[in-house]
Amino acid sequence: MIEKSNVDAVLRACAMKTEENDRPAGEALEVLRENGFFALRTPEEHGGAWAGTETVARELTALGRACPSTSWVVGTCATAKTLAARAVTGGGFFADPDALFCGSGVPGGRGERTPDGVRVTGLWPNVSGCEDATWALLGLVVEGAFSFAVMPTSDLAVERTWHMAGMRGTGSHTLVADAVLVPADRIAAANPFPLNDMMLFAMTALGPVVGAAQGALDAVHAMFASDRKPFMTAYTRMGESAGARHWLAEAAYLVQRAETTMLAVAREADAGELAAVDAPRLKRALADAGRDCRAAVDLMLDLHGTSGFDTSNVLQRFWRDIAVGSRHPHLNPYLAVENLGTALAGTG
Repeated sequence: MIEKSNVDAVLRACAMKTEENDRPAGEALEVLRENGFFALRTPEEHGGAWAGTETVARELTALGRACPSTSWVVGTCATAKTLAARAVTGGGFFADPDALFCGSGVPGGRGERTPDGVRVTGLWPNVSGCEDATWALLGLVVEGAFSFAVMPTSDLAVERTWHMAGMRGTGSHTLVADAVLVPADRIAAANPFPLNDMMLFAMTALGPVVGAAQGALDAVHAMFASDRKPFMTAYTRMGESAGARHWLAEAAYLVQRAETTMLAVAREADAGELAAVDAPRLKRALADAGRDCRAAVDLMLDLHGTSGFDTSNVLQRFWRDIAVGSRHPHLNPYLAVENLGTALAGTG
């Protein structure tokens, strides 16, 4: 794993600032860059780690324990760099292995070929980290073909449209291109992604969520270690209550199960090429891990009571981040169940 230096401490110290500004704090981004987190999926030949799925999952979980929003931006960078490395062959965008990438796979733009390259016009919402990224990998349609373009963010406008209850600090605003000329070698047709890559992309959503659940559990453990007691009872400490101990055990078990499930899927993805038949089972497992995190933090809020919802309490931020992050399309539970049932019934 990557040497973390004082990363966790910096991210925790900046977490409120990150949320208030709807983007990662500058000092958090700097310490992440210094410790190689933006190079997790930079190809090795360009000075990066090209880390495996399990490593990415573990690193994002560790960051999410301190600040889920900032972890999410690191995950978006990993996804964008993976797509850029797979699809686009030219452009020199990996010259700085530690550059922050952002991106969107939604074909929100159109490209018109010219003698000098491709003129791109479009609009891409929900691009995490776009105000701080150097490069953006964006989906678009060129001559009827779904494609990807890698563009400097300096050529794009940002509309600050991200106003969410959770994962606020991801800065997932809207990028806009107005007839931007992109060199032809920075655009390529989007080929089908290997299932192994899809599992890695899912980790960039699930890792920060599992980390957030662990961070919430840290806050509850601190409460049990304090002189806090169940309100309107004769207990002198939380740990004296059998009910409170039971709820703590249930919450901790769910968080551990979510991490165990995530890492098992990641190891399977790293072990060899996955087949299409594996997809419904693995996606259902990841969706269940996300739901485990939601269920765990609900138990923790029961333990903490109404004070856990005070805006100064870290627990409510983790709760909101988990509520939003665990509902990413990669972790959609009802579609995961539907697709698994279709596969099992042989009706697909």
